[in-house]
This record gives sequence, C-alpha cells and structure tokens, in this order.
Amino acid sequence: MLINHDTRHALDVVVDLLNTAPDSGSPDTLRDVEELRAYVRRNHFSGVDALTGEDVAAVRSVRDQLGRIFAATDVRTASELVNALVAEAGTTPQLTDHDGHDWHVHYFAPGASVADHLAADGGMALGFLLVAGERERLRRCAAPDCGRAFIDLSRNRSRRYCDSRTCGNRLHVAAYRARQREAAGS
Repeated sequence: MLINHDTRHALDVVVDLLNTAPDSGSPDTLRDVEELRAYVRRNHFSGVDALTGEDVAAVRSVRDQLGRIFAATDVRTASELVNALVAEAGTTPQLTDHDGHDWHVHYFAPGASVADHLAADGGMALGFLLVAGERERLRRCAAPDCGRAFIDLSRNRSRRYCDSRTCGNRLHVAAYRARQREAAGS
C-alpha cells in the first residue's frame, strides 16, 4: 500500500495518541496540560497556541473516538465514526509548505484547536485507509499483556505485535525457551 508522507505522519500521530490511554499495566499519559504539551512537541504539531485543561479534555475525547474507530468490527461502522469525527472538527483542506516540509495537505482550519487538528488530519488519514479497503491494518498488539495500537503497514499484513523489539521479541523468546524446556524434558 502506497501512503504519502503526510498521511503516514497523521497515522503515526493517531497511534501515539491512542497509546497514551491506560491499558493493562500502563497508566494514562495524557492527564494534564504538561503531558499534552509533551505529546504536541513529540509529534511536531504546527500552529498550536497555549494549551489549557479544556484542550486536554477535548483531546482525550478525540482519543476515545479514534479508539472506537480502531475497535469497529466492520467498514461501515468505522466509516460512520470517521465521518462524524471529521465533520465535528470542521475540516478545511489547505495546501501548505511550512517548517521545512514540502507541499502537503492539512485538513484542519487555520487556528484550529489541537483536538480539531487531530480529529481532522487523523480522521482523514484513517478515512484513506478505509477507502483503500485496508481497515484490517488498524490493529491492537496480540501480546497477552499489551493492547497498544499500531497500523500494520507490512506488505502481507502479517504484523501481530506493536513493536517487534519488545512484545514480539519477548513472546518469540518465551516460545523458544518453552520449546527448549520441552526438548530437554523429552
């Protein structure tokens, strides 16, 4: 699947936002303005003014909506959720070339809140995946003690773990050791 740079970036930002939510063993990492500020810096948002507690609440709401899109069991449901998210953000597509980046499209209005920024750009990026018939690429980690979100961009759609260096390796090593123990016991 061919994905342009700005869509890939928006998808990465969505995944990072989803992974701020608490899951088994991980705390919520989007609890206050400072954590939101760190998220905005980490993801290189442009045009974001001072952040407030209202922004934190709004971004957490967008996070919940994006989580429902990932959890949708069919394309129709996911599409309806994307449409609602993007409509609520009041998308205003515009071509831009800022901060040393080549020409690309932003779907949020100039001066939009960080939540509308996320909803518009992230919603459109997810919409592009749905239009391409790639809903199954929206995944949660298959490790039993992990539920982190990721987008499987592998050619054969075979990725099962959020990060091959952590969950994938850990489970592969555990399976290898179990096979070794079984072989030693035989």
